[in-house]
Amino acid sequence: MSRQGGAQRVRLNRDRVLQAAVALADEIGIGLLSMRRLAQELDVVPMALYKHVAHKDELLDGMIDVIITEIDPPATGLGWKDVVRRRILSARSVLQRHQWARQVLETRTNKTPGVLAYMDSFIGMFLEGGLSVDLTHHVMHAIGSRMWGFTQELFQEPAEPTDGAVAELDEAAQQAMLQEMARRYPNVLTIAMASAHDPDAVVGQGCDDQFEFEFALDLLLDGIEKLHAQGWTSARA
Repeated sequence: MSRQGGAQRVRLNRDRVLQAAVALADEIGIGLLSMRRLAQELDVVPMALYKHVAHKDELLDGMIDVIITEIDPPATGLGWKDVVRRRILSARSVLQRHQWARQVLETRTNKTPGVLAYMDSFIGMFLEGGLSVDLTHHVMHAIGSRMWGFTQELFQEPAEPTDGAVAELDEAAQQAMLQEMARRYPNVLTIAMASAHDPDAVVGQGCDDQFEFEFALDLLLDGIEKLHAQGWTSARA
């Protein structure tokens, strides 16, 4: 990002601060983002930022509101299932562009105007599709973080080692580990190995994350459609 200096300096406002913070987080990651670093990027003193964001938590909330605007609005002329599916996959695409956003979303407790507007619109896709308020309430619980385009994976990639240890095991060590897992946790190993499309992959690696996400999403939407067709209510359940 180029800095604005001297006579070319552009007056700061909240939107410019937030846009710059998003771009900086995309570049260096959320862990290195600080008010001081952002001020350096904007070529201002840190105190200048506090006129527009009171603290870092407010900065992070604002950054989420910025990226929410990149999610496609609900499509028109389609059934509710296709509308919801497209919206969720658009949200997933946005989070893939902004790799830091998932971590921030998982830690936010404040419902900002942008978050509330997105949730309101998301709920509206079901209600406008004819689902009852009762079913929609439970659907939102079931969808959870999937509305933002992510879920907690069953076989999460391990974090990169930070102590300089060798990350890869030699073949003998891998075989010993697999044998021990087969003895202790045979069912876990069966599923883990099935997910390793590459026969040489280590347990839990090799999955197509996008395929797995869409597979689970379609299962969920098909189930919701079935309940809606049955006139399901929580009272009867």
